[in-house]
Amino acid sequence: MTRRPVRLSDVALAAETSAKTASRVINGDPRVSAETRQRVEEAVVSLGYRVDLLARSLRRGVDDTIGVIVESIADPFFAAVISEIELAALRRGLNVIVTSNRRLPNREAAIVDSLQQRRVAGLIITPHNSDLAYLGSTETPVVFVDRHPRSFPADVVTFDDRGGARTAVRHLLRHGHRRVAFVSDDLEIETSRNRYAGYVDALQEAGLSVVPELVTTDCTDAANARARTAEFLDLDEPPTAIFSARSETSLGVVKVLHDRRRTDVAMVSFGDFALADVLSPAITVLEQSPELLGRLAAQRLFARLDGDRGEPVNTVIPVRLVARGSGEVVLVGSPDGTGVDAHDKSGLNGQS
Repeated sequence: MTRRPVRLSDVALAAETSAKTASRVINGDPRVSAETRQRVEEAVVSLGYRVDLLARSLRRGVDDTIGVIVESIADPFFAAVISEIELAALRRGLNVIVTSNRRLPNREAAIVDSLQQRRVAGLIITPHNSDLAYLGSTETPVVFVDRHPRSFPADVVTFDDRGGARTAVRHLLRHGHRRVAFVSDDLEIETSRNRYAGYVDALQEAGLSVVPELVTTDCTDAANARARTAEFLDLDEPPTAIFSARSETSLGVVKVLHDRRRTDVAMVSFGDFALADVLSPAITVLEQSPELLGRLAAQRLFARLDGDRGEPVNTVIPVRLVARGSGEVVLVGSPDGTGVDAHDKSGLNGQS
């Protein structure tokens, strides 16, 4: 005899609650008491209840899936963002399709078109395109992460890129540095552009001008950053401090500084990276949480899926400077320094 499939009503009966409340728990609605939620979750497990995804999708007219588009799945930062979104979606009973635009404008538009044809419930996008005409008058809820869309009203979750960069460069200036290099990606990218603006802000506050030979904005990866850092150090008047605007470029900067034993050059990284805290000196960073970025983006999308029709929400996450040593290297010869030649390449921390 074929066993009848377990229904939502069976779960509600076992949990001693209504079918409506049981449905809320299964769909991740937070407006349910912890006690009731536990009873429903235990009933789901004990009865072996499975959500009929096809039936639910047909009722709603959209799939129980959200699409996530980032710049690169391989980037540790975006990998952490994706992981948090997936976790939040799992708790809500949603599937996630993850893809990358690879910094190709046409690819981004094609991906969004494909996901909309699949009738995904919502989209979370890190835009590379400045022209978002491909979104048209979409009714699919969209949340943007890490960057603002241009001329497209939507929820956005970002970090305080400009303020964080300003804090980093001010920190270096307070330690006596006046030749501070800037290492970044293309300024067409909003995060890089805002971090450069923060760099300029701090210099201007200190009465300093931007020195073009100390600025590079073509470092798409660590290899580019290594080459540019080497060029900085080979200048007749090299920088005494470096602000790296991305954790990926920071990997390249650190490699050159340590290969050359130039631990007398101060450094601050926008974003942490693996082993940054075990180097000597450990790397001072602007701490940003990609997990928090992903979690807040998912919460905004879920609010839209639950019927929130309010004005777009712009969420800006503050960043915190974590002093570990590299950013606190005092310019030798400055009022706070030791009086040693600023360009002595013998190194610090006992290195020779």
